[in-house]
Amino acid sequence: MALLDRLIAADQAAFLTVNGAHTESLDVLMTTVSDLRIWFPLYILFLVLIKLRWNWRGLWIALPLIALMIVCSDSGSVMLFKNTVQRLRPCYEPLLAGLVHLVPEGCGGQFGFVSSHAANHFAIAALMIGMLQRRPRWTVAALLTWAALIAYSRVYLGVHSPGDVLVGGIYGFAVGMLFFVLFRSIHQRFISA
Repeated sequence: MALLDRLIAADQAAFLTVNGAHTESLDVLMTTVSDLRIWFPLYILFLVLIKLRWNWRGLWIALPLIALMIVCSDSGSVMLFKNTVQRLRPCYEPLLAGLVHLVPEGCGGQFGFVSSHAANHFAIAALMIGMLQRRPRWTVAALLTWAALIAYSRVYLGVHSPGDVLVGGIYGFAVGMLFFVLFRSIHQRFISA
């Protein structure tokens, strides 16, 4: 068995373990975690924290960069990965037919590699890790746990495999770090001008 075949088999086995461990209360929790609308208060808190750490100038620099970062992480997850790799979501995979517990949200688009939810939230987490500069120290663990919980919910709900969210998370984290470096560079120029 080739390495890629072994990776796919391990990914499917891990998917079935996570997706198969469902309960009614977890279905509700994971559906809620996966719903981006519930996170709006947290996104606003992030903007407040950026303002407190970097002042108004930093916030005004950050706002367009955050919008561009989300466009890059979201569009990149589709154009660079989903449309080129074209790996079926578990809920469309014929080999998993009848084995996927699909929580009623629906399956989404046909292709799942990589998870846009994971890419976007790990990008936000990475940017905020840079913005907060480990103040307080627990923010790194909290932000990574938050993004990982959202990624996990996508596997639990049956719409992504663990590999989809793992690679999506790595891609998103890299995008977020890149945008933090860009933010610092622009911020430094404004301060020294």
